Amino acid sequence: MLLADDQQLLRTGFKLVLGTEPDLDIVGEATDGAEAVEMARRLLPDVVLMDVRMPRRDGVTATRDIVAQKLPVRVLILTTFDLDDYVVGALRAGASGFLAKDVPAEELVAAIRTVAAGEAVVGPRILKRLLDRFATLLPDPAAEFPNQLASLTDREREVLIQVAKGLSNAEIAAALTVSETTVKTHVGHMLTKLGLRDRVQAVVLAYETGLVRPGSA
Repeated sequence: MLLADDQQLLRTGFKLVLGTEPDLDIVGEATDGAEAVEMARRLLPDVVLMDVRMPRRDGVTATRDIVAQKLPVRVLILTTFDLDDYVVGALRAGASGFLAKDVPAEELVAAIRTVAAGEAVVGPRILKRLLDRFATLLPDPAAEFPNQLASLTDREREVLIQVAKGLSNAEIAAALTVSETTVKTHVGHMLTKLGLRDRVQAVVLAYETGLVRPGSA
């Protein structure tokens, strides 16, 4: 894992929290976005824990650069509520999720493991607040996405709606009265058909296309 934050005190805090976990190794520390991109390319960490506001290159731009280079690296954004607009940009840039900087230690550790395993971290209440606040800033891609959504089966579209509400596979399985394995299959098919990396991008797409409206999740 790579820590990317310009504040040494925060990096030290993260090291204290994460250093006690036997399966989480910190391979490097970046003090700005440009350094984060260079170190991600050189060290290929499973996860970059990325601050949003940093010198030289912010976390959104750094995330976009990492994703564009198709590195086997996933980005977990750290933010505060006063930077909500940056987080929307980071999600659209390809981040695998985001957390508030004051998240409890156990949630941070769990999120890192989730992202490292190839899944995405979607905090439903935080994401809902972001999308409610910035829905007017999202483009209307009505002419671009209808064919993609039309390719989904009714069940896949239903699963996408549940994913957009922030539900886990287990919660979706309970809501739809199907097995969790079935839900995983539907999610996989849905992501493939829509050409999406993960659940986070699926959530953003669901809002952008109007499949789910701000305030309805």
